[in-house]
Amino acid sequence: MIEPNKKTLLIVDDDQDIRQLLCDVLSQKGYQVLEADSGAQMWAHLERTQVDLILMDLYLREEDGLHLARDVRNLFTMPIMMLTGKGDETDRILGLELAADDYMMKPFNLRELMARIHALLRRAIQLAPAPVLNTLEDPHECLYFGNWVLDLTARQLMNQEGEQVVLTLGEFSLLEVLVHHPDRIFSREQLIDQSRGLEAEVFDRTVDVLILRLRRKIESNPKTPQFIKTQRGLGYFFQGPVRKN
Repeated sequence: MIEPNKKTLLIVDDDQDIRQLLCDVLSQKGYQVLEADSGAQMWAHLERTQVDLILMDLYLREEDGLHLARDVRNLFTMPIMMLTGKGDETDRILGLELAADDYMMKPFNLRELMARIHALLRRAIQLAPAPVLNTLEDPHECLYFGNWVLDLTARQLMNQEGEQVVLTLGEFSLLEVLVHHPDRIFSREQLIDQSRGLEAEVFDRTVDVLILRLRRKIESNPKTPQFIKTQRGLGYFFQGPVRKN
């Protein structure tokens, strides 16, 4: 039975030993833990229960963890941490590019794993939609660019037809910084420092991946972006104009 005051974590891994280890450790830390050894079990849990974070193996026996993570991201906004036994940086970048919010290699240090889980959950709380009791008395703060509306109060990105685009924690935080400062060039380090959705230890390549993902979501042609521009050798900037409500 799910306890309402506990954060619920879902472990998706076909290695029973790994699942048992994570269940034991996370339960001792006060989390409610669900486990699945396949995509079918994962979807069954997601249909019944509100999950706060998913830990997903990159390489399942009969399924591609990256594809599952991408499908989850299309429907849900909870943080996703990818787990894998391979140390290839290409796998790490691909996981972040498709859907994941963080990445750890097996065998992992349990203390570091817990720290990263805490960070992801903390950022999820920071970026959760703010309650609005009366939209007339407490209007949303929005930024407008092109055909897009960045709702800073509800932490959402929509087009002007009202259709929402799902952004990960890091994507929203990075876009918020850029749109707040149109035409200002940011280095990767500055974007990490000013973004609430990124941790200080994030490597520079993560920023490039998040920029790529944002371009795919907001640009009509990501290869020739209209909004998020690259300043070679310096970093990135958002090309205005940006309007406020």
